[in-house]
Amino acid sequence: MSVAVGLKGRAETLVSDTNTAQSACSGALPVFGTPFMCALMEEAAWKSIAPCLEPGQSTVGTKLDISHDSATPMGLKVWAESEVIQVDGKRLVLRVAAYDERGPIGQGTHERFIVTDDRFLSKAAKKLEG
Repeated sequence: MSVAVGLKGRAETLVSDTNTAQSACSGALPVFGTPFMCALMEEAAWKSIAPCLEPGQSTVGTKLDISHDSATPMGLKVWAESEVIQVDGKRLVLRVAAYDERGPIGQGTHERFIVTDDRFLSKAAKKLEG
């Protein structure tokens, strides 16, 4: 099975004191933090793609171009949706959007690359040498 344009994903969470701007040190207010919105978008993306990959392959995020347009207070559910809009060999581009129970809170694009796990981890481990 291969990754195809139109593949969709979703991930959700509840806004709590563990995923606020305060807890991410990205701001002083107790609202859903932008770093956590980015992570939720990436989660929706990689989890939707994973079943389409061969054993020993994963995807890694390489680019996010997003806006965080509306604050979400603690206690509301938030979710992210992703859709593959371009497949260029191992490079994948996805449209991502985030919502809370009151409407849209963020949007943008996300780029991921298909990698071979062993080769990727080996390359990363070389940074520990010398």
